[in-house]
This record gives sequence, structure tokens and C-alpha cells, in this order.
Amino acid sequence: MEQLIPGLPNDIARDCLFRVPYNYLSDASYVCKDWNQEIEQPEFLRLRKATGRSQAIVIMAQARINPNPGNPSPPELKLSLFEPKTGSWEELPLFPGFSKGLPRFCQVVGVGPELVVIGGLDPCTWEVSNTVFIYNFVSATWRCGAAMPGVKRSFFGCTSDEDNRMVFVVGGHDNEKNALRSAMAYDVAKNQWIVIADMKRERDECKAIFHRGKLYVVGGYRTQTQGQFERSVETFDPATSEWDQVEEDFLPANVSPKSCVAGHDGKLYMSSESHVAARDGATWRAVSEIPADVGSATTWQDKLLVTGSGELQMAYVLDLYSYSWTTVEMPEEYRGHVYSSCYLEI
Repeated sequence: MEQLIPGLPNDIARDCLFRVPYNYLSDASYVCKDWNQEIEQPEFLRLRKATGRSQAIVIMAQARINPNPGNPSPPELKLSLFEPKTGSWEELPLFPGFSKGLPRFCQVVGVGPELVVIGGLDPCTWEVSNTVFIYNFVSATWRCGAAMPGVKRSFFGCTSDEDNRMVFVVGGHDNEKNALRSAMAYDVAKNQWIVIADMKRERDECKAIFHRGKLYVVGGYRTQTQGQFERSVETFDPATSEWDQVEEDFLPANVSPKSCVAGHDGKLYMSSESHVAARDGATWRAVSEIPADVGSATTWQDKLLVTGSGELQMAYVLDLYSYSWTTVEMPEEYRGHVYSSCYLEI
């Protein structure tokens, strides 16, 4: 390879490229062939992160604010991007063909430098979708992924693993409102779905979390108990491809499984009506009062971002070391309801 930047050693030139903001990486990759090869190799992002040059971003599937409140209509979903360090907000262009917005109740998951959008309901027909769309932040391009196999499902749990390779889909319900036990994994790089063992129980509207090398599936309800959320959890070990026994009473009473997230400090967090609690072992411990009802929660590094559940959203960040809150400034156009959210470090 020739010098990346004429007159500079390649290690210094590479450090210059590490400093390029994530939203300009695609532009930088078009400068020349050598820059393109450098930026698009997986090692580039790993070294960018190791040198402290990576940027954290939170992606939300969010309802667009109705410009005419006097004429209510079903919400149109967009992809909102929040950069915590700068406090900036922007809207991510959607995949071509999404003229009416994202599929409603779709799931968004981060895998390495890529955003994966899975499933949901067609915004025009309300039919259940099994589509997969992937946005690469390095190339700033969308592509279609392999569709979810098997029965079409909605309101499923979805998360990615710690190796930034696999997306897990669990539970949900079929077109007849039957809660599902089935589970599968999607290898993003190979564009391949893998069916894994069924869960011990049916779990509609469950929450999936990847924590300490295992897939946790929290809450949900069975076909015969529509809307009566369980407090149990079951875990899947990818190393053995087996589910552990169901653990009852994992969640406190009256806590939504949607508020459960895995912190980067090795703890689990959940939000009740009055406080945020942490779990490190077998018990939950309240760590901070909560400023609002929680509609969505996302963690990155040593932070927890929560958005409210009101008509116009508010957002707050909890420092997981000091357990102190900071209010996030949200422009009016980014205060719609958040249906799903995830974190990427690019």
C-alpha cells in the first residue's frame, strides 16, 4: 500500500482517519482506493475504538410528530439518531420504498457498524412483515437481508450478541394471536438464519437481552393468558445451544419487561414507576429515583438513556457510576413515541 496521506507515515495517517466523524466515513472512503480499503476493513473500526476515537450513537424507531394534531392519524415511523456526546439529533434516510415510514412495531438492533431493522406491520396494509433491512454506517448504504423464516410473527423479542455478529429473535405471536415458543438467530455477515431450540414457554411481547454471554428472555405472556405478563425469565446459552430452566419471579410485580436492559458494567437494569433498579446477582437494588414513566430504555458505555411514555417524549440519561440524571434536550420534531431503540459504537 502506498502512503495513505502523502508525506505522512501510515500510522499517523491512519490516526487521522480514525478521527473522521462516523457520518463522513462514507465520503472519506471515496477519496481514493487506499482510503476505501483502509476504512472498510473490520480492523479499522476495532482500532478506531481501541484508540478512543469511536462515537456512540443511539438509534430509535420513533413516531413522527403529527403536524396537524386536530386531524389524528396512525403514526408514521422514522429512524431518529441521537449522538450523546454532542447532543445532536438527525433523521436517518429510510430504505427505498418506505414512503409511508417504517413497519410499525419493527425492531431495531445494532450489530457492529450496522443497523438491522426487522419485522413489524406494513404501514399501509397492517400485514405482518418478515422483512430484514440493514444499514451500514461506514458505506452509508442500505441492503435487503434474508427474510425471517417460518411463521410470520409480530411483537417478538429481539437483541444482538456481544460479538456483534448475531441477532436473536424469540417469541411473539402469529397471525392467529397464538403466542410462540420458537426462536432463531440471524448471522448478519453471512445473511443466514439459524433455527435454535424452542423456549420452555410461549412468550408474546417478551423482552430479549444479551447479558454475560447468554440470551435472556424476560416476561411475556402465553396464548391462554393474553395480556397477563409473567415475571419469569429463561436463558439460552449459545455455547451449548440449550435453554436453562425457567426462573420464576425474576421481575418485581408491576414492572414492564420492556424496561429491562443490560448495562456495560455487567449488571441488569430495570425501571419501575418510581425508580431504576440494578441486578448484580440474585436480587434487584434500587439505585435512583426515576424522573418520568419509562417508555424505552437503551444503554451504552456507562450510561442509561430512557424516554418517557407520554404523548410528547422527554429523555433522560442516568450515569451508571454516580447514578445522577441529566435531561436530554430534544427538538420538537424528535419527541414522538419511541417503539424500539438500540446503540452502536462506530
